[in-house]
Amino acid sequence: MIRVLHSVSNMDRAGIETMLMNYYRHMDREKVQFDFLCNKTKPGAYDEEIKKMGGRIYHTPGLNPAKYPQYLKYMKQLFEEHKEYRIVEAHNGALGVYALHAAKVNKIPVRIFHAHGASITKDWKLPIKLVCKSMLPANMNHHFSCGIAAARCYFGDKVVDNNDYELIPNAIEVERFIFNEKVRTAMRKKYGFENKHIIGHVGRFMTQKNHAFLIDVFEEVSKKDSQAMLVLLGDGELQEEIRKKVNEKGLSDKVYFAGNVGNANEWYNAFDVFMLPSVWEGLPVVGVEAQANDLPCIFSESVTKEIGLSKKAEFLSLQETPLVWAQCVLDKLKESNRKDNTQLITDNNYNISYEAIKLQERYLELYEEQK
Repeated sequence: MIRVLHSVSNMDRAGIETMLMNYYRHMDREKVQFDFLCNKTKPGAYDEEIKKMGGRIYHTPGLNPAKYPQYLKYMKQLFEEHKEYRIVEAHNGALGVYALHAAKVNKIPVRIFHAHGASITKDWKLPIKLVCKSMLPANMNHHFSCGIAAARCYFGDKVVDNNDYELIPNAIEVERFIFNEKVRTAMRKKYGFENKHIIGHVGRFMTQKNHAFLIDVFEEVSKKDSQAMLVLLGDGELQEEIRKKVNEKGLSDKVYFAGNVGNANEWYNAFDVFMLPSVWEGLPVVGVEAQANDLPCIFSESVTKEIGLSKKAEFLSLQETPLVWAQCVLDKLKESNRKDNTQLITDNNYNISYEAIKLQERYLELYEEQK
């Protein structure tokens, strides 16, 4: 058995972490085991499941530049105590260079950078991220990416044009997300949504996900459709700010904050339209899930076109007004028939039952190559 050490923020329910868990659950764990290098001390929603499957969770001193000597010391000790690690895979965006550099210094032969984002968040950490990004090529020796846009962002045009990277799809457990009329009826009855037209969104409350614009769009929808409701799944640092905006617009009785739930698959059945007006994305797993459920989807043009698997998927510019977006939502609400999309998802290489086997074999190959 080989062990792959994944550098993450923490193992909470979010896009990258959920993708990793999808693959982890479908690995032959007698051949490949996942361990997680968490850079936040906060416990994650997946921690107990990881431990039950035989995975280990480590907590570093964090990705603060001032603590980098501590980080390096921690990693040196970790690799000395656990000489079985030959593969390190970083999922932290540009800051993934921390784990990769520590792995290189400690002579870990397989150092994978896994690109998930098609842009770098422009916050106060931007200068640090840009320096870290410039250091990535010298510290990684394998390129993984969820999609072409993310690969171009982190690896550059030359790597992409030469096809010098490996595409790892954000695959899902398809059967969990196929539309189920009974689940739809039960969910809508449970929450009192029987006669409502539900616009759904799944995503962390952060600048990237563009919740403020989503509320502006929904305000226009609600003016024309008295039965419209907006359901928001997720939590995050901007949640209170968005709640305040909802209250100020007098939409409190029409917007439901579901929180960070473990049954997003059931919620998709209750939705009528799925919206993702993100400022940027790599290749969002929620978009795959929503299309597996055969939901009409509206994505911003900032989301990579690779996510457009279904004929019900539409892309709109964020330069368009909320009114234009609202009209698109109202049109999509008329597309009420839903079908089994298993074949669509499988044909596009997003069925985890098949993709996990491919990734498992790739890890085994990489391990054998470095011997």
